[in-house]
Amino acid sequence: MTSISSLGSGSLLPQEEKLELKKQSKRLFIGVPKEIAFQESRIAIVPDAVQLLVSHGHEVLIESTAGEGSNFSDNEFSEAGAKIIYDTKEIYQTDIVLKVEPPTLEEIELMKGRQTLISALQITTRSQEFINRLIEKKITCLAYEFIQDDSGMMPLIRSMSEIAGNTSVLIASECLSNANDGKGLLLGGIAGVTPTEVVIIGAGTVGEFAARSAMGLGASVKVFDNSLSKLRRLQNDLNTRVFTSIIQPKVLTKALKRADVVIGALRSGDKRTPCVITEEMVEDMKEGAVIIDVSIDQGGCFETSELTNHANPTFKKYGVIHYCVPNIPSRVARTASYSLSNLLTPILLRIGDFGGLDNVISSDVGLRQGAYIYKGILTNKMVGQWFNLNYKEINLIIASI
Repeated sequence: MTSISSLGSGSLLPQEEKLELKKQSKRLFIGVPKEIAFQESRIAIVPDAVQLLVSHGHEVLIESTAGEGSNFSDNEFSEAGAKIIYDTKEIYQTDIVLKVEPPTLEEIELMKGRQTLISALQITTRSQEFINRLIEKKITCLAYEFIQDDSGMMPLIRSMSEIAGNTSVLIASECLSNANDGKGLLLGGIAGVTPTEVVIIGAGTVGEFAARSAMGLGASVKVFDNSLSKLRRLQNDLNTRVFTSIIQPKVLTKALKRADVVIGALRSGDKRTPCVITEEMVEDMKEGAVIIDVSIDQGGCFETSELTNHANPTFKKYGVIHYCVPNIPSRVARTASYSLSNLLTPILLRIGDFGGLDNVISSDVGLRQGAYIYKGILTNKMVGQWFNLNYKEINLIIASI
């Protein structure tokens, strides 16, 4: 009786048995093609990461001159253990294809099928034919925009947004310089001289890091956004009091008239960026002021914005300098490539250690969210609705395997 009573109340109930899952590692066959998108200089993986992957028994193929835009030579990749390939089609015969930009229709045709593609999706610039071609080849596609970490954040997108925010302030500084026919202002401030005024439209990651950089240089910063929660979070993350306001036309117009730099950093999940700065507002701005429209890849938030490129990045309208180049991180391609590589390499190692992507996706919810096509089946609701295509829940597909 004593021995029975000493047992806990739940001890006689059936208990869950915990079995150890044994790892069955798999040798990965990874291909990295050269980016052919206009002025895309980044590469998805750097030589240090190649060396790490090769040391774990994986094979990495790099297309010749793929790292040129980020100042990585073929020799650096070769010394790290990669095999340099001169035939583009051979790269697309690998089991895992790593890209920065989405593949073109021609590149999809080069793929052998039943592979894994890890790249950006950029849904607003894709066509239904793009999705259909990937489905026909039964490709499993992971999009940078959808991959999540343990906290539910999208680390690859956040990383590029941090770079864009920091770089936008450096670009503004260049545009204000006499060397670039600017007004001759130092972005920031020194003792006895009124600091430059920076207005940031958008309190997301780009806006936060633009604010950090501008404040670090000593500029006076004002941040506008229609989300009070984002403005509150920005205040907390910056750990200092900074002028914040909802996008109220009168307050915004007043701030724009005094601004030396205006950074547009509004984002929209799957739609065009709202155009909140009218042509009249720009016309009333200071002569020689600078506009950096980081949102230009989604249409821009300035009515006067026009798409430019890295070769001819600026134009003037109403005496205001406009910088409207999409893909700002490509301007600092080496840093951006290291950032991408640092985030992708652990994913690749995990895929190898656990015997393939299927095993990782079944246990890693964040990576599972990144899949918009799984073995030729469209699994992302947003992509399905955008292209008016049928889709299936990936959780149900995984559960049935």
